[in-house]
Amino acid sequence: MTELLAVITITLLAVISPGPDFAMVTRNSLILSRRAGVLTAVGVGLGVLVHVGYTLIGVGLLIKQSPWLFSTVKLAGAAYLIWLGVKMLRTAPGGPLADAAMAPLSDMAALRTGFLTNALNPKTTVFIISLFMQAMRPDTPLAMQIGYGAFISGVHMVWFSLVALCFSSGAVRARLLAMRHWIDRFFGILLIGFGVLLAVMGGIR
Repeated sequence: MTELLAVITITLLAVISPGPDFAMVTRNSLILSRRAGVLTAVGVGLGVLVHVGYTLIGVGLLIKQSPWLFSTVKLAGAAYLIWLGVKMLRTAPGGPLADAAMAPLSDMAALRTGFLTNALNPKTTVFIISLFMQAMRPDTPLAMQIGYGAFISGVHMVWFSLVALCFSSGAVRARLLAMRHWIDRFFGILLIGFGVLLAVMGGIR
């Protein structure tokens, strides 16, 4: 029971903290559509399963003990976030409200964006590895560990889907879409900032 409460508490605290996942889901919900935001949220949850998977098979321990490997993952994630940010900064100024629908994002593209944003995020690497190695006992059954991983992924999907639903609500979105170019610039700068911070942050403690 103590282990379960620790997993639930730590997961809830981690998922609601602002980060690249939040920025990407919010941006796609505001600029594109509710569907794009929710699919981005689902992609985020699927990205979590990548971290859970390699932690369960022992690669997580290898990453923890190999600074160069963690640095490679970290720099790849940082580069992806910076690339996304630069892409948003290069968005041309929009016209009327209807222009928001001129560049739709396919379902697969929205899903892929959320997936890569999380799967390449070294902060999630640190979170999952630390959670599995510190909050769980060595004798925790594999089936239960898989269940914990599914729970963590599900919480991410649910939370960020709620974020998508909130930021894609009609009244809020209608007012903000008139400023969609500046919203893209804001989230572009935010993602570049996250990327730079991830690139310079320390390794796994």
